[in-house]
Amino acid sequence: MAMSRTKAWTAVTAVTGAAALAITHTPGGTAEAAPPGAAPEAAVTLLVGHAVDGGVRADDAVWCAAGAFRGGRCGTWQEQRVLATARGGAVLSDPALGDAGDLPTDSGSPLEIGLARAEAGRLTDVTVTDGHGRHLAGELGPDGEHWRNTEPLRAGEGYTVRVGAQDGRGAPVGVSLAFRTAPPDAPADGNRITAEFGPRPGTYGAGEVVTAELSHPVPADDPEARARVEQALQVTSRPQVEGAWHWVNSSTLHFRPRTYWPAHTVVRVRSGLDGVELGEHGYGGPSEPLEFTVADRIEAVTDSAAHEMTVRRNGRVIRTIPVTTGKAGFLTRSGIKVVLGKEAKVRMRGDSVGIKKGTKEFYDLPVRYATRVTWSGEYVHAAPWSVESQGEENVSHGCTGMSTEDAAWFYETVREGDIVEVVNSGGERMDPFGNGIGDWNMDWRTWLSGSALTPAAAAHRTPEAPTRLDPTT
Repeated sequence: MAMSRTKAWTAVTAVTGAAALAITHTPGGTAEAAPPGAAPEAAVTLLVGHAVDGGVRADDAVWCAAGAFRGGRCGTWQEQRVLATARGGAVLSDPALGDAGDLPTDSGSPLEIGLARAEAGRLTDVTVTDGHGRHLAGELGPDGEHWRNTEPLRAGEGYTVRVGAQDGRGAPVGVSLAFRTAPPDAPADGNRITAEFGPRPGTYGAGEVVTAELSHPVPADDPEARARVEQALQVTSRPQVEGAWHWVNSSTLHFRPRTYWPAHTVVRVRSGLDGVELGEHGYGGPSEPLEFTVADRIEAVTDSAAHEMTVRRNGRVIRTIPVTTGKAGFLTRSGIKVVLGKEAKVRMRGDSVGIKKGTKEFYDLPVRYATRVTWSGEYVHAAPWSVESQGEENVSHGCTGMSTEDAAWFYETVREGDIVEVVNSGGERMDPFGNGIGDWNMDWRTWLSGSALTPAAAAHRTPEAPTRLDPTT
């Protein structure tokens, strides 16, 4: 489909199988041939590059990203030349391309827009939206020569691209592009990779983390697929925070901010996996979104050496409680834990933690106001039998004991997700995963190392969640 620069085109469509690229003129005018003798129209030539044959090899990606676009292929890249003018756009012919309309649009490939080699000018704005109005994340290079997507395209999805640029004289030009990616050729929907988010909708403490359980594993030896999964799992918050995903195992990811959530944050989580090509793992499928809120920031810090717990709300001390923690042989785990749940009454038995029945250390007690902080059975609870030791010495089998009055107050004050930290206990460090929410015991650099993205890409500020009107009664 060859054409000249002077011919008027309001829409040009190039079709390759189930995929299509359309170039349309910018709003507000009709493209026309320039009259004889008229000054040259402001124009730049854009190269719309899209990888084929399964993606870009590492060396090809570096070469192409450096600005070495050329007619035909850039490594495994195929490009389409598009003319952007002050009044419209057009597909240009190029003998090196063969068929000028041949632009692959498979969802598994990156998308890049740049200026033609040696072309004067710069890109000023690139916006890509899908058929549902969702923006495709992308990055405009600091020199204004290239734009590339940082979020995977979805299979079977229509996209609209609006490009603004300046020519060598600084005159504005623009073009709109529309294309549709080929439909997925993966197995039935039931075999697509989806994500189940946690926690349940509701209100939580500042230490809560976002979890994503994948329906099918994505192994560590496929970092490209893992990176696409991460990019598609999107967390927004109001206010914004710096946060990142961490792969716990092949089918579980956790997202947490760099520091605890600010009080009263609104957190929204959604999956953009639907239609995303994940290599040999097929395609992503639809997932239910999640929204939860953060209450006041409650932090309870127990100093086992001082036998005292200090409870703060939003940084202000609201209660100091004498406690007893684990004695020798049963030292309380040190580190940061998060409230997992509360039980008004619970029966505690020594054999549940490996203490044999009939031995001196065995116990079988009804316990009130029990706030759980590990799955293995560590609680903050009422311990009326040890009141004389509370504030003086550590006599428990690992739990944090306090008076019934203090335990009742603590039970009513905290909620799931609130922070419970233990210092100076001498006990083993809280496991980051597997025995509750220990994610906060991992320093930020180590947390980022659990992402499949580069540290800079992994540690991003969450976009601000849109404000919604709350109905009043």
